[in-house]
Amino acid sequence: MFLAGTVGALVVIAAAFFLTNGDGKNQAGDKPTPSPSTSLGTNPDLPAGVKCSGKDCGGKDPETMGCIGNLVRTADEAVVGATRVEVRYSKTCQAAWARITGAAQGDEVVVTVGTDKQAAAIEAAGDNIAYTLMITVKDAGDATACVTLATGQKGCTG
Repeated sequence: MFLAGTVGALVVIAAAFFLTNGDGKNQAGDKPTPSPSTSLGTNPDLPAGVKCSGKDCGGKDPETMGCIGNLVRTADEAVVGATRVEVRYSKTCQAAWARITGAAQGDEVVVTVGTDKQAAAIEAAGDNIAYTLMITVKDAGDATACVTLATGQKGCTG
């Protein structure tokens, strides 16, 4: 049985060698047979795990798109009551979003870049963090984050 398996493997190798003339090129032309792509349309210039950049990130979740971790920084922040509001920015993703921490149910956060806006809110009791979807921006200074607390108190970054 071992001998039959070895012979079978050698036949497959010989057929591959014959069909490619032993040089990795197919008989019909000069170009090697292409291998299937495994990138699924991702930008090869982006770091591993990052799924968008620039306008492709607009309206998408920063965590899902891989724009977090060491790729993000807090560009601006403010404290309103006990809630911290931040503009989060990823140069790699060329996008910004707003995040609130220490928040309470009913608190809302909005990030604005020009006329583009994204909003999020604390909807469940016990949650204290919320963040918006991303907005495309080249410079973090172009984004503003504002929070409106359930108590009616408001405040913004910058």
